[in-house]
Amino acid sequence: MIRPRLTLSASVLAVALSPVLAQQPAPPTSTPPSPAVTSPLPTTPVPNPPADPSRSAAPAPEQAIAPPVVSRKTLVETPGDANDVDAVTLPAKPAAILAGKSKWEEAVPSLKDAFARIEADLARAGIAAAGRPLAVFTRTDDDGFAYEAMIPVAAAPDPAPSATGGLRFGSTPAGKALRFPHKGSYDDIDGTYETLTAYLDAKDIVVQDRFIEEYVTDLTDQTDDKLDVNIYALTR
Repeated sequence: MIRPRLTLSASVLAVALSPVLAQQPAPPTSTPPSPAVTSPLPTTPVPNPPADPSRSAAPAPEQAIAPPVVSRKTLVETPGDANDVDAVTLPAKPAAILAGKSKWEEAVPSLKDAFARIEADLARAGIAAAGRPLAVFTRTDDDGFAYEAMIPVAAAPDPAPSATGGLRFGSTPAGKALRFPHKGSYDDIDGTYETLTAYLDAKDIVVQDRFIEEYVTDLTDQTDDKLDVNIYALTR
């Protein structure tokens, strides 16, 4: 069994009319020039014409079409007991997936960056996110860990686009699992994993070599004591 060690941390321009200079027709050559020609009167600027209400304003530039808003639910909608472990069945949901790896001390920034990249790609593609962010830990050691960052979507595109920057579409882990709640900072999540391990040892329960963290509240920084995480241990 692999247990994550987490110790972290147009506008429309108004065109002004140029002043129009009054000009007198040139007199016949046999007639002496008049005083008005030798000493022209001051010119008067022509005022701007009044706005024509019948003319519509210039149309606003087109805005990018945002993806539809979909309620972001947890994998298991029924909330668990904050002080207890409960058995659940995880459904397979379509998801956008981005693989990565990180040092333990950089876990929160690495995961946040991965989720932000997925969100940006989904928004550009007009695909609605439909679930809370997940981190599936695929490998751990003393130095760091490998993971798959996932965000469930309402429906995966068909055909699926070719992977761009490592982003692909798949499904979330599914099957029988035990859900352990963690409420508190990410710095303190090791304590929850210690409780989880003790529970599994006491009950002689064998689980798969990966754990899933589902962030019920946004992952902001490792010291946020309002963080709410569901930790899932998939049973064999």
